[in-house]
Amino acid sequence: MRCDLEKAVSLLDQGHTLVAVNKDETITSNERGVKPLLDLLDGGITLNGYCVADKVIGKGASHLYALLKPTEIYASVISKPAYEILVNENIPIRYGRFVDNIINRAKTDICPIERAVMEIDDNEIALYQIRKKLSELSSSSNG
Repeated sequence: MRCDLEKAVSLLDQGHTLVAVNKDETITSNERGVKPLLDLLDGGITLNGYCVADKVIGKGASHLYALLKPTEIYASVISKPAYEILVNENIPIRYGRFVDNIINRAKTDICPIERAVMEIDDNEIALYQIRKKLSELSSSSNG
């Protein structure tokens, strides 16, 4: 293994939602959803050389990981569409639970981010759609 996936998973198990480890450098987040990944992209950070552990990876997150280019990923839960994206991007993935789709927080439907990118295969277009959907969700919750 080229990076320390076990260390990332161990830190994830301590309550983080996202952990990225590269030798002595560790990035953690306690934010839910795709926000930590968008923050990394917005900060111009790449995860090349990092092993990543993430609580939940849906198709939207997998497109963002394709842009961030981590060395290896562990997901506590991953959806089938997310898995397929990562395999196609040649990003090694291990997981705890494999599900058909990520469900929304109310457990009533497919996650809105997963739904927003369901028919998209291009990572840049997916990034645009994710930002658009988050903006719509933010507007509807504030209004």
